[in-house]
This record gives sequence, C-alpha cells and structure tokens, in this order.
Amino acid sequence: MSEPVSLYKLIVLYMLDKTDFPLTKAQISDFILEKGYTNYFTLQSVFADLEEGQMVRVETVRNCSYYHITEAGAEALKYFHSRIASSIREEIDQYMQENKIQMHDEVSVLADYYKNTTGDYSVRCVVKDKYSNPIDLTITVPNEEHAKKACRSWREHSQSIYEFILKELL
Repeated sequence: MSEPVSLYKLIVLYMLDKTDFPLTKAQISDFILEKGYTNYFTLQSVFADLEEGQMVRVETVRNCSYYHITEAGAEALKYFHSRIASSIREEIDQYMQENKIQMHDEVSVLADYYKNTTGDYSVRCVVKDKYSNPIDLTITVPNEEHAKKACRSWREHSQSIYEFILKELL
C-alpha cells in the first residue's frame, strides 16, 4: 500500500474517531478535497478499501452513506496515529470543532420511505441521539410523491413535530 493512500485512510479514521456520531461520505470528502490532500477518485478508493478491510461500517439511507469507525478501525488508528502529521491533526481538530454542530445536525435527522405490502408508502422519520432516538415515527402515505415530500420536510420540521407530539401526549 502506498504511503499517501495509507495517510488518507488514517485521516478518514481520525475524523470518524473525533465524533460520537457517524459522518457522511460528503462531510469527510468536503474536508479532504477542500484541503487538496487527494483527488475524488483516490478518495473513493480509500472509502472502498476501509469498508472492505472492515475499518469502517457503512449505513446507507436514501442514497447517503453514513460512516462509523469500527473497533478494528479504532485499533489501527491507535497503532498508526503518529503517521498523521501534527499539522494535519490540528487542521482536522479545528475543522471538526468549527463544524461539529452542523455536521451532527446533518446526520441526526433522517427520513426514508419504502413501498409497503398494501401498495402505499411508509415514511420513517427519525431523530438520532448518541444513545437513543428521541423520536422514531413511521407514517403511511398514499403515493411516492407524498413520501418524497414528507422526507424532504422532515429535516425542517422535525423539532416542531416532536414538540407538538410531546405537548399533545403529556
């Protein structure tokens, strides 16, 4: 394995290790490509290698990949941590500190849909927290157009919907 590719893998693992929530491929790519560490195609290969080597676990929802560091990935990072230059670690630390809230919000509010056995569409709307899902709501809508609209609206309205449900129930 080439030294630069090893470094890119360690950068991805380091970023994932710095959060207590998954990161999307786009979130990780934005940082790495913006800094000019590598190009898009090499980075895609890095993601594939990490997944194949079980260093990361990938969860896919609505064409978005969410990356989690695995125990094997954390162990590799611990062992090879010093191969990431301190200046790169500082850049990552600063980036994560400045963007952590936005990145968390992007991955904590999820919506997906599927066609159910009756021909209608079930829309699952979730707000994830570190250890739980404060709200996990599934609704049925008559068609795919409504399902897509519900998914798009969930991110914007999840907080007010959650507050409304709590108010009505309690």
